[in-house]
Amino acid sequence: MRIGLQIPSFTWPEAPASIGSKFAEIGKTADEAGFASIWVMDHFFQIEYVGEPEEPMLEGYSALSYLAGVTERAKLGTLVTGVQYRHPGVLIKTATTLDVLSGGRAYLGIGAGWYERESKGLGVPFPSTGERFERLEETLRIAHQMWSGKADPFEGEHYHLEETLNSPAAISRPHPPIMIGGSGERKTLRLVAQYADACNLFAYGGPEAIRHKLDVLKGHCEDIGRDYDEIEKTALGTVELAPGAMSADQVIDMCRDLGEAGIEHLIFNMPNVHEISPLGIFGREVIPAVAEL
Repeated sequence: MRIGLQIPSFTWPEAPASIGSKFAEIGKTADEAGFASIWVMDHFFQIEYVGEPEEPMLEGYSALSYLAGVTERAKLGTLVTGVQYRHPGVLIKTATTLDVLSGGRAYLGIGAGWYERESKGLGVPFPSTGERFERLEETLRIAHQMWSGKADPFEGEHYHLEETLNSPAAISRPHPPIMIGGSGERKTLRLVAQYADACNLFAYGGPEAIRHKLDVLKGHCEDIGRDYDEIEKTALGTVELAPGAMSADQVIDMCRDLGEAGIEHLIFNMPNVHEISPLGIFGREVIPAVAEL
């Protein structure tokens, strides 16, 4: 099993002045500790599950580009970009730029989006759920076309591109892996089966919920003739390594249970990550212990 780190909050002591240096310290430490990936949310306002809307929130791809310059090994991605935020051609160009500048370490994390307040707040169009899924599918098709090297027109219902030129090309082969976030059984997991290299589920429901979602994904793969084993199975969870909270052994047990349910890449956020010491514990005790799961 691989372990990733999500950084969803920047509400640290002495923020905002401290954000840049602390973010770099977290990224460097996680990279050196052996985390396989580092992720930020792609939001413009903080989300209610983490904090108040007014709390600090960095723009995702700017933040990842900064991390690319201070890390060497970990993959980098948004968990995940709402399809409504950026025009697809610009999004793929942006993800490609991250891949080139990081030496082939980018993921394209994407989903249908949901946070209406930030879209309306910043004047970003927020279509209906059905239309956002239509736009998501077209964006996935555009990504595959742009990363194929073809500079052909693209004609969809929502997007019209005259020339899908994308130079320089991505370093990752065949392209940066596409991760679709979400667990909707009828639409989201079908799109994973058809277009994605990775899925991202919530670990909070526990192993049985994960098994069910992966069974649904396997069914979609069978329906379209996709090799289920080609898709990286990831999940997002929260841990707090601290006295009176969780121990390294408890985290290892969680990883084992989710690994047995089918998860290959478990991504954690940590409310106390700015203290840095939890990253060291992961590097010394957790990551080596779960590497063979």
